Amino acid sequence: MQVLRELEQLRSLPGPVYLAIGIFDGVHRGHQALVAEAQADAAKAGGTAVVMTFEPHPMMFFQPAGAPRRLSSPRHKELLLDRLGVTHLTVLPFEAARAGQEAGDFVEELCGACRPLGGICVGAEWRFGKGRAGDVALLKELGAARGFEVDGIPAVHQEGEAISSTAIRSAVARGDLEFAARALGRPYAVLGPVVHGQRTGRKLGFPTANIDPDGFQLPPDGVYAAQVRAGSERFHGVVNLGVRPTVTSGAKRVVEVHLLRFEGDLYGQELEVEFLQFLRGEKKFGSVDELRAQIARDIASVTKDRGGV
Repeated sequence: MQVLRELEQLRSLPGPVYLAIGIFDGVHRGHQALVAEAQADAAKAGGTAVVMTFEPHPMMFFQPAGAPRRLSSPRHKELLLDRLGVTHLTVLPFEAARAGQEAGDFVEELCGACRPLGGICVGAEWRFGKGRAGDVALLKELGAARGFEVDGIPAVHQEGEAISSTAIRSAVARGDLEFAARALGRPYAVLGPVVHGQRTGRKLGFPTANIDPDGFQLPPDGVYAAQVRAGSERFHGVVNLGVRPTVTSGAKRVVEVHLLRFEGDLYGQELEVEFLQFLRGEKKFGSVDELRAQIARDIASVTKDRGGV
């Protein structure tokens, strides 16, 4: 997948260009429908489908203290879109100039950058431009005048509720991993590099890989069965999410995962940790030996449930 960082780079792509525009946090089933429509339109016209998104999340620009936790980091978003067969991704910086740009001027900028602009696909409720003045109706008006198509993709529904990043974020926060997985079309996961921890797991006999969870939306503290991607390899694992009250005091919340049947060094590598099933809540044990025994039971439970892997 080619990642573009400036609008001008769109000029090098074979037209007509069909843009799928949005934030795409989580790349859920609604986002997937939007991307698929742009891909289908581009294939029909013999053009190029391009996913366009913005970083940071606009809410992080407008309300940095109240911005929602991310379902996917920028790097994870790229990876998820690549798995959908996206060949071109444009990531535009969301800064003061972009936030204050009139909706019509933004569209004119897109028209000028594409050779030509064949179409724009957005969510039916998408708003853009200064003061969120732009909507699908305006896009269609401008498209009729400038010769590009507009698709306002309706929300995908699940259990009577529109699938949205907000709904998934809420489900993950309350521990409803089943709702999140159905809405995403895959298990909920976080992606990040392995960082150095206190080597507590190794001392207990169960070495773990630590991922810094800062900024991610996470499920409630506890122990989870997981599947872990490390490059092209997959492993079953057990994740502890929380502050490790038995061995630390007032510690920062961490994500630490023990990979089953793995030996090696993961420091600096990127892991994608999929939360599959809640096993138990985090608790403070009376001794390190009690904790060690419980970890062994957690691993045995995951091994048994996954066919002895």
